[in-house]
Amino acid sequence: MNEKIFFLGEDLWFPDPLLAPDDAPLAFGGDLSTKRLSLAYYEGIFPWFNSDSLLLWWSPNPRCVIFPNDYRVNKTLRRFIRRYRVEFDRDFDLVISSCANRKETWITPKMRQAYNCLHQSKKAHCVSVYEDEQLVGGVYGVCVGDIFCGESMFSLRPNASKVALWALMYKFSNSLRFIDCQVPNPHLLSLGAKVVERKKFLKLLKEGRDNPCPFLLD
Repeated sequence: MNEKIFFLGEDLWFPDPLLAPDDAPLAFGGDLSTKRLSLAYYEGIFPWFNSDSLLLWWSPNPRCVIFPNDYRVNKTLRRFIRRYRVEFDRDFDLVISSCANRKETWITPKMRQAYNCLHQSKKAHCVSVYEDEQLVGGVYGVCVGDIFCGESMFSLRPNASKVALWALMYKFSNSLRFIDCQVPNPHLLSLGAKVVERKKFLKLLKEGRDNPCPFLLD
């Protein structure tokens, strides 16, 4: 297993994600330009770092994904689906800033600005959940073909982020291949997420990354 961490300068490139350690960064450096971020997600790589650290790029093994048919909707969640209203690509900056306001976050001001630029270029998207007219939950991420690479989500009211994920998969049930959740945790696994080996994830990514983005089909 290669343990080398690659340095990214001004040139626009990424090393083969299969060279990444299972639980350590693949590369460091570079920038958060729209072109570099787009290339990273296209290759199965994403940025993840603290505000006081270098820009780090990851392609962990294994990878956490949710296939639309596997998402678990119980009776409790169905009640909240009827209670909340859902919008797509509305209040993107408010969604990402709400995610950044959590106690533990990697969403620095530069990250927020970079993903707003991705949103303006129609590469990053969000699902917003409202109670009356108040934003109470949501999720944002990057579309790579027919794959949604989830970046972060938040809830200010019970089950609001779960409703956002449900709405994403329900609306795009025929055009969404899967959601890339990046790193597994008990909460995601309880919702029906699965863990797949990196090699399989990259194969699935290559099969769908040149297809139309579901958000742009309407």
